[in-house]
Amino acid sequence: VSVSPQDRMPQTPPFAAMFDSSGYNRNLYQSKEDGCGGLYYHDNNLLSGSLEALIQHLVPNVDYYPDRTYIFTFLLSSRLFMHPYELMAKVYHLCIEQQRLSEPGLDKNRIRKIAPKILQLLTEWTETFPYDFRDERMMRNLKELAQRIASGDEMYRKNVQQLLQNLLRKLTAVSQYEEVLAKISATSTDRLTVLKAKPQSIQRDIITVCNDPYALAQQLTHIELERLNYIGPEEFVQAFVQKDPLDNDKSCYGDRKKTRNLEAYVEWFNRLSYLVATEICMPVKKKHRARVIEYFIDVARECFNIGNFNSLMAIISGMNMSPVSRLKKTWAKVKTAKFDILEHQMDPSSNFYNYRTALRGAAQRSLTAHSNREKIVIPFFSLLIKDIYFLNEGCANRLPNGHVNFEKFWELAKQISEFMTWKQVECPFERDRKILQYVLTVPVFSDDALYLASYESESPENHVEKDRWKTLR
Repeated sequence: VSVSPQDRMPQTPPFAAMFDSSGYNRNLYQSKEDGCGGLYYHDNNLLSGSLEALIQHLVPNVDYYPDRTYIFTFLLSSRLFMHPYELMAKVYHLCIEQQRLSEPGLDKNRIRKIAPKILQLLTEWTETFPYDFRDERMMRNLKELAQRIASGDEMYRKNVQQLLQNLLRKLTAVSQYEEVLAKISATSTDRLTVLKAKPQSIQRDIITVCNDPYALAQQLTHIELERLNYIGPEEFVQAFVQKDPLDNDKSCYGDRKKTRNLEAYVEWFNRLSYLVATEICMPVKKKHRARVIEYFIDVARECFNIGNFNSLMAIISGMNMSPVSRLKKTWAKVKTAKFDILEHQMDPSSNFYNYRTALRGAAQRSLTAHSNREKIVIPFFSLLIKDIYFLNEGCANRLPNGHVNFEKFWELAKQISEFMTWKQVECPFERDRKILQYVLTVPVFSDDALYLASYESESPENHVEKDRWKTLR
């Protein structure tokens, strides 16, 4: 009976199942050479190792396949010590040498024992860290290694083609996404200049485009999930590598970051905050402004119910900008009870205790979810980055003996793998082109324009405000 290669591949558990409650799954696959060969274990946990030993531990052989959590953790953290392409070159040589894949009279049985495992490793690498392969050298090594496997046995050629096709699809998608982002940022002008040029354009505001706050919350969730989905796990690690000139461990190499998805996502948060502030400050009439505030409170509340904490926080921060919060007469007309509840949820005190509790609730709900709607967890993103940054700052990458501090990287991988589960959720809501177009491309006020609109709505109250108004006019 011919067994398909898939059946012999080590099976890949889903991300959520990967890290168990105590941190990570230790016994997914049997490990080799415990405690020797430059790796240090304690209670069956890999705590540290020399870089060479850790690389060796990544490479499968006939009787061994690395634990999947180890693969993720090592591929994630190794870039703090070396270029991904340097790692790929080492993996390539280890596979070729150890498995004697370069010998002319290659034994088919031998290749059948090892090929599925090498393929599986390459699959996990290309699926989880596709952006590593936006590098000619990576691609070359990947193709050569894949060729070696495929040439030894016809049955693996399909698997290799599939792997390369999936990778190219992902890389094409990210290039297209980048083009869209570039187009959007090229068209974003200051709303004020637009209004001065053609004042009649003021007719279009968020409520005429979308009068249902629930619908807007759903479209915001679309934008969030799309942008979240493009962020590679390695972008978190690379975000703080560049800020570390003291570590002369050649970690500051120039062409290190192949993507800007993380930055684009932070820019989206800022845009949404400014859009909220613009929509509130724009109307001339007080009761219109109050209506816009109440509308956004409803949008924010629905974001909370959906599990979209990032949009929720952006809306709250837009409402808390001083050009908006100084509009006392406007706020007097607003029923603020609902807003107070939301603010309480997102209160930064005790290190965002309330929000973290709500996030844990949403994460629990997501694990047992029956529908995509219940699976949605969109964390307050800049806080997630901050947590990861502090985790990185708080521990050394290497121990005094030069070993890689793997305990730190388990912790890092655990935080990022949770994010990986969330970013893969399919958005259950229907897309509304008109609303998405407006939210993503309509011009918004700059800081100065917001203050100007705010003072014209409710005149300055003190000398500071009066002086500022004079300068702006």
